[in-house]
Parts: sequence; structure tokens; C-alpha cells
Amino acid sequence: MRVILDTNVFLSGVFFSGPPYQILEAWRDGELHMVISQEILDEYRRVGQILSGQFPAIDIWPIIELVTVEAEIFPSYTLPEPVCDDPDDDKFLACAIASKCKVIISGDKHLLKVSGFKGINIIKSRDFIDNYLR
Repeated sequence: MRVILDTNVFLSGVFFSGPPYQILEAWRDGELHMVISQEILDEYRRVGQILSGQFPAIDIWPIIELVTVEAEIFPSYTLPEPVCDDPDDDKFLACAIASKCKVIISGDKHLLKVSGFKGINIIKSRDFIDNYLR
């Protein structure tokens, strides 16, 4: 299964335990395939660097490197008009459209609100684990 991980899910999985961590484990184990765009990768790096300052015991860079090697990276795509209340979240929808990926895993209320847009299912981490990984 191909999925897009919102930044909050990806970085929660790196820095903390719980459902986002389980999703990253499933990716590591080959149970799912991560899809990203350069914009998403840039956000992972930017926010990861900020969190690394708060949690210096965790080295974010090896997992970022792994993502650049293992994830499917699609060219950036721009939506014709904003979809989310927070236009910064549109990059996840744009990546889903460009890659024809039908699942975004997110805890972001702006993204969850537009689930179903162009047939894209936006689902919380726990729901993804309960419905897709078990």
C-alpha cells in the first residue's frame, strides 16, 4: 500500500512511540510504501531540525536519508486553487494527486476536514493501524 505521511505523523514516529511509530515500523518492514514530494521532504527536514534541538539524543538525519532513498519522490505539483483552510497543507493533497496515492495519514484537522477530495482518504494514525495494518 502506498501512503503519504503528514509531517506530524512522520516526525511523531521518529521522536515518540505510539501509532505514528508503528506506521514507520510497518514502512521499515515493507508493509507499506511512503510517497513524498520535494516540498514534503523539505518540511520533514525543517521541522525535524527544530525537534532535534529539543531532543538532542535523537538523530533525525539517518531516517531522513533513508526516506530520500526508499520513498517514492514525485515532482512538486501545484493545485489550481487552495483546498485546505491552511494552504500549507495543500502540498500533501498535491503530492497525492501527482502520485495517484489515495491515502494520507494525518492528525491535522485541516487535512482531515477535506478527506474525500479527489478520492483521497485522509485518515488518523490510529485508524490507519486499525483498518489497514491489522
